[in-house]
Amino acid sequence: MNYRHAYHAGNFADVFKHIVLSRVLLYMQRKDSALRVIDTHAGIGRYDLGGVEAGKTLEWRGGIEQVLEAKTNGSIPANVLELIAPYLDIIENENASAKKSGHLRYYPGSPLITRRLMRPQDRLSALELHPQDAKTLAALFEGDYQTRITELNGWLALGAHLPPKEKRGLVLVDPPFEIAGEFDRLGDGLLKAHRRFATGTYMLWYPVKDRREVNRFISNLKETGVPKILRLELSVRAPSAEERFDGTGMIVVNPPYLLQEEMTKISPWLAELFGENNQGNHRIEWVNGEQQ
Repeated sequence: MNYRHAYHAGNFADVFKHIVLSRVLLYMQRKDSALRVIDTHAGIGRYDLGGVEAGKTLEWRGGIEQVLEAKTNGSIPANVLELIAPYLDIIENENASAKKSGHLRYYPGSPLITRRLMRPQDRLSALELHPQDAKTLAALFEGDYQTRITELNGWLALGAHLPPKEKRGLVLVDPPFEIAGEFDRLGDGLLKAHRRFATGTYMLWYPVKDRREVNRFISNLKETGVPKILRLELSVRAPSAEERFDGTGMIVVNPPYLLQEEMTKISPWLAELFGENNQGNHRIEWVNGEQQ
């Protein structure tokens, strides 16, 4: 599966991933001490939904557009809206200059969402291997002393960039799944990183397409012995005999205390909103660690 960010910007998987990212970041900021965020596969930072790539798929119309429409018509439950409001505020601010009132033109990627949520003491290290994408990302953050852009294979960051000097960190691993073996790299990368920085929080994104591969990935995570692994998934349709992009998943290692409770409120609503033919579903379970 090739999950190049530009083609899928703002789809249901992005919405789910970035809501989780915002909740984790905001909780970690309850402590005053500085926080380092490492984004290993950062992309270009901001996506033009009217551009060629996003225009080919129009996946954002089944993702962020639906969420914003739900907000406009008042159909988001109050307890859910309170939790996703910081994320939606970023989306709306990015589109404030759109010519047509209420027009959705831009979608921020994970480095830009992270940057919008950062405090003065926090820092972002964003890595991108693709030369042109890295150049675009660097231009977006030019002059920003809190953000460092590096043209580098993001998998290498799970060794060389850990532990951060701040001793508090969030590592987002969001690979494009464009070559075989990404699930194995996710598991191996986590184990390598955890050995260097066991107290860090890790977020590992994966597509739910080949469910046998997903199940094998989860089974391998169990065997790593890494404690406190929370599995979050959102599916928009029921499984079928053929491989389809049915859902999205996020592994969170050392998750914030309240994340499970918050996603128990958010995930059912997203499953109902995005589900096709009432087939939306979600999963929240511990892979390793105490069941809460």
